[in-house]
Amino acid sequence: MAGGRVSSSSPSDLLQRIKGFVRSLVEDLSNDRPPSVALDRYRNYCHDPSGNCTCGDNLPNGKEIISVERESHAYRLLVLFRVLLIIQQLLQENKHGSKRDIYYMHPALFLEQAVVDRAINNICILLKCSRQHLNVVPVGRGLVMGWLRFLEAGRKIYCINSPSTVYPIPVCLEEVVDIVSVARFIIVVEKESVFQRLANDRFCERNHCIVITGRGYPDVPTRRFLCLLVQHLHLPVYCLVDCDPYGFDILMVYRFGSMQMAYDANLLRVPEISWLGVFHSDLQKYHLPDRCLLELTSDDKKKAEAMLLRCYLQKEAPKWRMELEVMLQTGVKFEIESLSFNSLSFLSEYIPTKIHDGSYL
Repeated sequence: MAGGRVSSSSPSDLLQRIKGFVRSLVEDLSNDRPPSVALDRYRNYCHDPSGNCTCGDNLPNGKEIISVERESHAYRLLVLFRVLLIIQQLLQENKHGSKRDIYYMHPALFLEQAVVDRAINNICILLKCSRQHLNVVPVGRGLVMGWLRFLEAGRKIYCINSPSTVYPIPVCLEEVVDIVSVARFIIVVEKESVFQRLANDRFCERNHCIVITGRGYPDVPTRRFLCLLVQHLHLPVYCLVDCDPYGFDILMVYRFGSMQMAYDANLLRVPEISWLGVFHSDLQKYHLPDRCLLELTSDDKKKAEAMLLRCYLQKEAPKWRMELEVMLQTGVKFEIESLSFNSLSFLSEYIPTKIHDGSYL
């Protein structure tokens, strides 16, 4: 964890930290003090228009005190203790479980998956570690294809032998080694439908690249895998998303990380990623017919207006911010697939042309 990360996150070290935490709560109770937990607060953006903030430094931004004296906090503490007990058991027995597994151990208590997710994030902050160190295994959704070869837990994954064949992105990135590639660049696409279109067009074979999709908002394995490829291969990375507020938000998750996991932002973001499209200017450039355009909904507008306030757009991506402003001003949105209104294979021409011409932000 950036800022507050400690040097070791081995199971034995984490179990010692859990014991120390429990011991401090017992001391509170024995001294007639109401139990409370102090959690560092992290954020990867704020709404300071001056841009003179420290959000990008990955340091704690104050503390949150969760006290049993407050009714809403009492429930949060109960959930945190219950999830911590499960994680302790996983570490002691050297077993792994998913967030969904944890939820179904006490569904009447947890009520919804988001409650468990929040508790796990709080435990990562409390123990100063990343989620994978807790033996909590995510259920991966991401896909990859292209000129790539690696070992996963000793198993050979030779995407390179058939660059148009689709492989699931590994879930346990600690087991991925010996990454080799002769690709020239990496393309990240928002949607599986676009990914499959490029696979059908044999895009990777013809363009010597790697293509990844998180199938919407990317999960942790997809983001970690992309970071791992960039770290080892030093290739340029381009992202293709819908021209709408949700596509724009997905783009920002890849580059800046998410607020929910701001404590681990350095391990989950790719600052080098470039926005390839689709841009609002593509509407005129490629003469999209009116039938391809949709009006921004009230929710779309609220989301776009909220994103415009994020400090990192002001400080690090002002050109991205301008594109979002244009979208909001015109009040229209369109999907990546709308560019294929004349030809199903248009994207296979659009992508390399834009890269060659430097038409990206």
